[in-house]
Amino acid sequence: MLRLIPPLFLLSLILVVNFFHSAQAAVIPDNEKKTTTCGYEACAKVDPTKVNIHIVAHSHDDVGWLKTVDQYFYGHRNNIQPAGVQYILNSAVKSLQENPERRFIYVETAFFWKWWMRQDERVRTIVRNLINEGRLEIIGGGWSMNDEAVTHYHSVIDQFTWGFRILNDTFGECARPKIGWQIDPFGHSREQASMFAQMGFDGVLFGRLDYQDKNERMKSRTLEMIWKGSPSLGESANLFTTVLYNFYSPPPGFCFDILCSDAPLIDDPESPDYNIESRVNQFLSFVNKQNKTYRTNNLIITMGNDFNYQNADTWFTNLDKLIKYTNKLNGSTYNAIYSTPSCYLKAVNDAKLSWSTKSDDFFPYASDPHSYWTGYYTSRPSIKLYERMGNNFLQVVKQLSVLNNMPNNEKINKFREAMGIMQHHDAVTGTEKQHVANDYSRILSNSMRDGNKLSADALRNMMKKDENTEKKVEFHSCLQLNISSCEHTENNKNFVVTLYNPGSQPLSTYVRLPVKGASYRVKDYLGMELVTQLVPIPATVSKIPGRQSSAVFDLVFLALSIPALGYQSFYISEKTQESEIQSDEPVNDESVSFMGGDTYDISVDTSGRVVLQSIEKEGIRMTQSFQFYKGAAGNNMVFSNRSSGAYIFRPNVTRAVDFNYNGNVQIFKGPLVEELHLTVNEWVSEVVRIYNGEDRIEFNWLVGPIDVNDKIGKEIITKYTTNLESNGQFYTDSNGREMLKRERNKRPTWNLHLQEPVAGNYYPVTTKIVVRDEKRKLRLAALTDRAQGGTSLEDGEIELMVHRRLLKDDAFGVEEALNETAYGIGLVSRGEHSIIFGSDSDEFRLHEKTEATRLALRPWVFISPVENISYDEWKNTYKMQNSGLAKSLPSNVQILTLEPWKDGTVLLRLEHIFESGESGKYSIPVDVNIQDLFSAFIVTSVRETTLGGNQWLEENNRLKWTSEENEIFKTNDSSVPLNLENASAISVELKPMQIRTFIVKIALRQ
Repeated sequence: MLRLIPPLFLLSLILVVNFFHSAQAAVIPDNEKKTTTCGYEACAKVDPTKVNIHIVAHSHDDVGWLKTVDQYFYGHRNNIQPAGVQYILNSAVKSLQENPERRFIYVETAFFWKWWMRQDERVRTIVRNLINEGRLEIIGGGWSMNDEAVTHYHSVIDQFTWGFRILNDTFGECARPKIGWQIDPFGHSREQASMFAQMGFDGVLFGRLDYQDKNERMKSRTLEMIWKGSPSLGESANLFTTVLYNFYSPPPGFCFDILCSDAPLIDDPESPDYNIESRVNQFLSFVNKQNKTYRTNNLIITMGNDFNYQNADTWFTNLDKLIKYTNKLNGSTYNAIYSTPSCYLKAVNDAKLSWSTKSDDFFPYASDPHSYWTGYYTSRPSIKLYERMGNNFLQVVKQLSVLNNMPNNEKINKFREAMGIMQHHDAVTGTEKQHVANDYSRILSNSMRDGNKLSADALRNMMKKDENTEKKVEFHSCLQLNISSCEHTENNKNFVVTLYNPGSQPLSTYVRLPVKGASYRVKDYLGMELVTQLVPIPATVSKIPGRQSSAVFDLVFLALSIPALGYQSFYISEKTQESEIQSDEPVNDESVSFMGGDTYDISVDTSGRVVLQSIEKEGIRMTQSFQFYKGAAGNNMVFSNRSSGAYIFRPNVTRAVDFNYNGNVQIFKGPLVEELHLTVNEWVSEVVRIYNGEDRIEFNWLVGPIDVNDKIGKEIITKYTTNLESNGQFYTDSNGREMLKRERNKRPTWNLHLQEPVAGNYYPVTTKIVVRDEKRKLRLAALTDRAQGGTSLEDGEIELMVHRRLLKDDAFGVEEALNETAYGIGLVSRGEHSIIFGSDSDEFRLHEKTEATRLALRPWVFISPVENISYDEWKNTYKMQNSGLAKSLPSNVQILTLEPWKDGTVLLRLEHIFESGESGKYSIPVDVNIQDLFSAFIVTSVRETTLGGNQWLEENNRLKWTSEENEIFKTNDSSVPLNLENASAISVELKPMQIRTFIVKIALRQ
């Protein structure tokens, strides 16, 4: 059984596109009449009196995993894995032409588009016809088959939007996906179900769920259900869900691929190897076994696997015979047909049954009693951060393009594609081979570089006061600020910092820039000189392998009220004359043993734990510490001897081990920030920060190279421990959106038998994990800068895994230990947790959401060297502040998407960020007039689409399903689709957790 599927795909480097100038509209024009027979109309007929066997021919093509995207596409390095996607598509298309009954589904738009761009018009015509006849059906339709645990909803929506866009523009309505096909991700999120429902999907099929859950569902015949994707959105987020019986593999003995060795069907009676009757009986034995676990007379049989159909004829020749002789020999009982997932779900829907419901998610996923796939929540922490930075910058680039009236272009498309690749379930997950991880980083790095060129051009045009300004000022991004490294701030005595805020609310934030000088002057757009502070860069940071920086200080200043979708510039100059140099560096007073300003008393105890006591709030006390689990190093031959690896987390102890504290503490105090620099040992350290005026505690952890000289793999955690009475409960986010309640050692829908008490209680934390004390109305929230695994194994405690290095493979296909190295030694990773601890109130919830948004969508720092330009010259030439919004948005609403679309239109998404019932003040519907919302343009017309931007909302009509409680789920939103042109006001109502998507036409303001 081939393991999971990685989401790497490439397209980033080959896209030629410009297709949109001659292609169809992003949504089908109103006057286009349907002349095709695709969709449900093209499905083979089922027989209500028989068992209908839906044969689904498919290939699962990882967009990178054991090989890179290019290597998979071209069939290179087959010594690693014999796989070539171009041959799969060539062969499948050829085989489909030979028999009009045959069908084939394809999923990964990244590979499909790469292949399509290399075909001549003859092949393209054939493919269009196959799609229009419903015989080549696009399922899923995202750029890649994304992971569901460690991906952020922003990026998931983006990657589906771009996949849909290309399919719609190229093939029209018949290529519009109706079904989710998440057959290989390692567990499934409720938010993914909600997003699919909002995209207009009729259902989702997947292959992996916990072995105990699956066994129970097979017994109770509940492998199909109505999944309630959001308690806030109600029926509009409900999605019919099918769990596949055999993952996504063919029945045992019926793999007819060139990669397999199963016997073919031989129908020559004179041959001594004639086997038709025995093979059909063998097949029907499997069918009957599966039939006992589903409720209708329709069964889906997946005929394919990882990178199958490189020679499609071997598959289809045998499937033709299997269907023919099943029906010939057993036609009174069985009806075997070529089918697709959508045709299967339509047949199930036609049965008019009532279905059980599910309201939680499918995490964590365990494939056996000792294999909990919870390690990948943290695996490869640096690539997880890089992916989050990529989404951050992509939103900046797209917003600046719209605000500067720049059309969509190839560089933005490549950036979209690079981020789509990163969502693959073997990319951001960290479950790929090391050389593939390197290639993912290369693809994203190229797009980040191109994105910088686009954003620099946009800023230059937006900022200059005179169109005739000839000086070309540079705008550089600094991608290593997390390790206090930036050549443009270190090597220039005078430079301008421009902060662009991609958030929807004005933002005040502390800026940290690595510098070499002893004193600096910072002036804002009003000419005011700001208070500054220099903080020494810790020696542990300075020694990070590969860090090429001569900076010795971080320059800190407060940027006040950066406009929403806007920027603010600061002129920074090093003081060079002796008369004005006065070091801003705080003195480390060794007699000082605590810090925290007026808010907290923070110190370090004799065991190396950080101890925090609130000065203002009685009873608020917390300790923070680092510990580690020893990874089990088995032989993987039996369940009970499984090794901890890239996928699974399996400690060989039930409690984490304390570090021997042999480090030191330094405390620095100043007017802006107080810092505690703690070294635990040679490879674990951190900086704890309290910024003046901010009600949060920042923990910057630094781990690596993890010591494995003792030949033991280690998984490093940090714990935040309080006296809150959380009663075995905690909460984690679902892809950065709604929170789900977790209960220690329990599952909501079955009786859990847990043999891995640590790993079995770990959950994905994309942005946030929370514990609450209901009696005292207190709340502790830990917010992350990337996806990590987390849990609460003791009341009042939050545990987050930050890094892992293991010496054994876990035998799920990678055949490589998760032993990341960089610059010749173990990988060093640095990251941030933002801790908020206090009363559980409306304002606390808003603060929590604001901070989570800041970590996911940070102000982007641009540096402009200005050695020969004075402050006055800069201010006279360039606008130092500007906002993209003409008026403020309500605090419970944000602009999720603002990007150039096509033909001068803009894709706009608005989002309500509060859940229903979460806050008495903010969990209420709100109206927004978007007509004059933006400062650079006026919205002249607006038309609403589904979440994916590929169908007018009023034309979306999903299948109706009935629950066992007799609720009829229509799947249509109760909101009236917006379709306005030249109206005096364009008002949008947003309900809690609602996202509304629009294609808008704009006119530039005069």
